[in-house]
Amino acid sequence: MMRHKLLEHRFIENIPETMEPGVLYVSMEYGTASHLCCCGCGSEVVTPFTPTDWKLTYDGETVSLWPSIGNWTLPCRSHYVIDRGRVREAPSWSNEQIVAEQQRDKRAKQKHYEQGQNTEAPDSSVAAPLPLNQEQGWLSRIKGWLWRG
Repeated sequence: MMRHKLLEHRFIENIPETMEPGVLYVSMEYGTASHLCCCGCGSEVVTPFTPTDWKLTYDGETVSLWPSIGNWTLPCRSHYVIDRGRVREAPSWSNEQIVAEQQRDKRAKQKHYEQGQNTEAPDSSVAAPLPLNQEQGWLSRIKGWLWRG
């Protein structure tokens, strides 16, 4: 059972040495979020933002993290999703499910980082993502996202 059912988010540059329970610390500078485990065990949980790890969504009021947070290496083995600041408990996983996910994650990372090192021309049969305008600020990108038709 989750002790913390809501997380207050704080956008900060550096994760504090001592974290408060019930707070999700978000460092865009370092591309990570950290919090104390929502079950109440007090363990520190770190969720890096990468193409193969967690995604952060900020809707102007609340923060969501996806995919779920499975604390399989902690004694509590808690599992939950942070959805618009709410902590939603997820079902426990078997050891087999955990191993399968760890293997899938390892393959996804390997594939992603191998593609990043590929210096050959991209396959023209695969649609390439549109380049991000580097001069466009984050606020302009958010406005563009909000006003998409």
